Amino acid sequence: MLVYQPTFSHLIKVKEVMRKGYGRWLNALNVLFLLVLAGCVSAPPGDVQVPSVPLADEATAEPTVPIETPKIPALSAIKDSAPRSLSGQYLAVGWSDLPGWQSDDMRNVWAVFLRNCGGLMRPTGGSLTTPARATPKVWQPVCAAAIESSTAPNPSDPASVKRFLQTYLQPWRIQSGASAAVGTATGYYEPIVKGSRTQSGSNQWPLYTVPVDLLTIDLGAVYPELAGKRVRGKVVGNRVVPYESRAELTNANRQPPAIVYVSDPVDNFFLQVQGSGRVLLTDGPGAGTTIRLAYADHNGHPYVSIGKWLADQGQLALAQTSMQNIRAWAQRNPGRVQEMLNANPAVVFFREEAIIDPSQGPKGAYSIPLVARRSIAVDPMFVPLGSPVFLATTMPASTEPLNRLMFAQDTGTAIRGAARADFYWGSGDAAGALAGRMKQKTQMWVLWPKAAGAPSAR
Repeated sequence: MLVYQPTFSHLIKVKEVMRKGYGRWLNALNVLFLLVLAGCVSAPPGDVQVPSVPLADEATAEPTVPIETPKIPALSAIKDSAPRSLSGQYLAVGWSDLPGWQSDDMRNVWAVFLRNCGGLMRPTGGSLTTPARATPKVWQPVCAAAIESSTAPNPSDPASVKRFLQTYLQPWRIQSGASAAVGTATGYYEPIVKGSRTQSGSNQWPLYTVPVDLLTIDLGAVYPELAGKRVRGKVVGNRVVPYESRAELTNANRQPPAIVYVSDPVDNFFLQVQGSGRVLLTDGPGAGTTIRLAYADHNGHPYVSIGKWLADQGQLALAQTSMQNIRAWAQRNPGRVQEMLNANPAVVFFREEAIIDPSQGPKGAYSIPLVARRSIAVDPMFVPLGSPVFLATTMPASTEPLNRLMFAQDTGTAIRGAARADFYWGSGDAAGALAGRMKQKTQMWVLWPKAAGAPSAR
């Protein structure tokens, strides 16, 4: 889920601030550490399950991904950083142990593999505050072979692509003790909503950019054992206090600048839950064009499900708190919509991105565009970002097998544990229907260079 991928344009490292002599940050750090313990760094998990709807061809069709050849540096030019510890247990197995391996038609696989190689060759930087990434040096020989004419496969021949993968890669089953780990596969997508750059008519619900006074502190910069732990707030006098909640940001004097105003409050909410979305501008500046809003940060408050709030209020049965039913309730109760939204104090902030290729998804935590039905979010402590992964699961709310080669290109705070995956379905309502229905058992295999041993990370 893209909501879980911070880019932290306002990141402040505690040790740098302390080195500059701002003593008040010592007390601020204590305050913020308490906020961590209180859960204020939580990001929103998925909110509701969408009821069954017929599967739409547009959501199950494979997108077209252009083949682009990445630049692969010489092995000697790759600077290695310190190894990262992984929590996973891995067992080397044969290709025949992958259920459905032969039936995956490999469409788009080669184009995504090459794009992924470009990401694998980027320097890792060695920061413990970023998600663990696949070790670049062990991938260089494989990626070099992928662009060498004498070893590269015919991308239009699935059998040729499979031969290449089987020649250069080794499947490693993610284990739980002596047996295969069994996890859960959920789904996410990119909503498409209507809106305007100006607040007028039905376009009344703002999606904000990152406020200039939002402070994000990385505790892992001081305490390595807190790597990845961040707290958010703002400075008031000589104190750091929590940032405003959703209800507090409805005050006209405190609202951050809005990028757009959308026409439906429930659309607004679920775009924040997904963490990214497209907005079709229906009037005002740029009318007729579509822009993308990408996750930039959040206000640091814990997420509260508005579906559960409706159930607690006796407005809907918990099992009925689907996106459609929440929207219908909002239409019946326009005077209580803001009250419902304020039950969730968490607010997501965005940055605007141009849409150059409509077929490409938003960028995930791996900083390359997601590809529908080929990209997943993973726990990087078990599957380092950039790793190809074979996923064995089933279609949403179904027993129909869904066994596919995927690429670990995203993360999420709710995506934790061995064999845990979040399946990116693409953009629009049909993709959203599939994503909302998906909660399936799954097993996973990390595909790793044969000569490199077990999966490793930097």
